[in-house]
Amino acid sequence: MEAKRYAISRKKACQHCSSVKAKCDLKDGGCSRCARRRLLCIYPRASTSRRATLGVGYSSQAELDGSFASEALFSYSEREPDYSTQNPIVGSMNDSRLSSTSLPVFSEGHAARNPTLEPTSQTQTTLDFSALELICPINVDDISNRWLNSYVPLPEQKRKDYPATITAFMLRILKSYAAVTVQGRGLPPFVHFSQVTLASATSLPLSACLGLVRICEKPLPGSEDVAAGVLQREMSNIYDQRETYDDMALLAAFQAYLIYCMVLFFTLNRGSDPFLRQAIMNLQELACSSSHRGLVCTAEEQHARPRWEAWIVAEAKRRTLYAMYLFDSILSAQDGLPTFLGTELYGLPAPTSKYLWRAQTRREWERAYNVYLADWVNGGLYIHELWPIPADLDESGILERRNRVDQWLGHVDEFGTMMYAVTSCTHGG
Repeated sequence: MEAKRYAISRKKACQHCSSVKAKCDLKDGGCSRCARRRLLCIYPRASTSRRATLGVGYSSQAELDGSFASEALFSYSEREPDYSTQNPIVGSMNDSRLSSTSLPVFSEGHAARNPTLEPTSQTQTTLDFSALELICPINVDDISNRWLNSYVPLPEQKRKDYPATITAFMLRILKSYAAVTVQGRGLPPFVHFSQVTLASATSLPLSACLGLVRICEKPLPGSEDVAAGVLQREMSNIYDQRETYDDMALLAAFQAYLIYCMVLFFTLNRGSDPFLRQAIMNLQELACSSSHRGLVCTAEEQHARPRWEAWIVAEAKRRTLYAMYLFDSILSAQDGLPTFLGTELYGLPAPTSKYLWRAQTRREWERAYNVYLADWVNGGLYIHELWPIPADLDESGILERRNRVDQWLGHVDEFGTMMYAVTSCTHGG
């Protein structure tokens, strides 16, 4: 009995409550605070080390430095919102062919509030991200050289002239992705929940990022430079280790690096910092390296159902790539530089159905994918179908394209809807 009392007293709080200095009721199976937020509740093992106390796994000294900076320089306000009273952006699943299920709740700002949804036992035990059957159908080397386009335009490049309202729209949406991540309220919609719910060394760059950016919430006056320095050191660490990553770790590194860039720009106001310009070049190189290892499932190319794990990786890569291109456009607009159509992405699938992206179990995802295959007999929508209508497309071709876009809009999530708004208002059609 004495030993049990002592063990409980050593367990001060779960990881999430510890990170925001909240009171934790230490309930078996997960505390009440995490249950209200639908977070995966993890109690740190008893340890006298600094890392165990903070409840975050750090992959570098920069992250550990950031943990001290967060305590010394930053204050967090405790929030107890009642999410049940919020109106989620997405509605319930209306397709009678799909099984009834509860979807993750999405909060304001078009960003998902499900960074660490409590996974089912099936999600925890059966996801295997080894031996992914992915192919790369595009010339990804052009991705790493994209930053040059604004300075050395090529004759075949097609310029994009964003209306001022669309530039402002993109800025606000991407800013919301950074904000929701910094606040610890959710994931940007290019990160799949399984990437952070499954403990794995391959997710370390991303998991560390989601903890480290919290130091940027409500910084004390004059402390922004310290926070920026912590993030920049970790970004340099990611870039220096890029050649040691496997496919999953490289995807996590690409996503983490993009999040760091967005936080520096939107949250810490480092838009004029020369570091950010170099960071964008590094980001595009990471994107190229990750894309080289495959952007499309082999089964997708054959209009068949792939493995869930392979699809998760391919879809997350594509979404991160599209988000990076939008962010690059924002930076170019700020510098008064022209932006060009990402023709190197021609032939990649557009963001897919919300039922697929939000599926919580393999069975749920497979059912949704069977419906998807039945709906898209000739293949799903491609990203270039959201671009300007080709001059040589006849009237029947234009009608078919518009019908395909309409069909896609009926099931796409808020990330796809945002991309449609940008492309439609920029290119028309």
